[in-house]
Amino acid sequence: MEKFRERLKKLIETEGLTASKFAEKIGTQRSSVSHVLSGRNKPSLDFVIKVTNAFKDITLDWLINGDPSEEVSKENSNKLTPTPSLPENLEKLSVNKKIKEIGFFFMDGTFKIFKN
Repeated sequence: MEKFRERLKKLIETEGLTASKFAEKIGTQRSSVSHVLSGRNKPSLDFVIKVTNAFKDITLDWLINGDPSEEVSKENSNKLTPTPSLPENLEKLSVNKKIKEIGFFFMDGTFKIFKN
């Protein structure tokens, strides 16, 4: 939960909000935010969903699990989600294989699958 609190603090700081303004934006009480930030309480599922609903650039996966390679800066505050990286063994993929399907998963929760 410590990493969750760090990401939550980073989000609040990056957005330039106070804890009170953050609570107002996600639609919860200031004390709820304070208790989560201090470590007194663990965030409820409702709390986490409110955060991801209020900040459309934040994914549930990033908020809960994070990404060790991410960096957030003031000039890139709308891009708090991690940048996907290619698999380390990409060079081992055979060029002689045919692609069966490709999927695109969008930030709004929708997806599109293309089949060969």
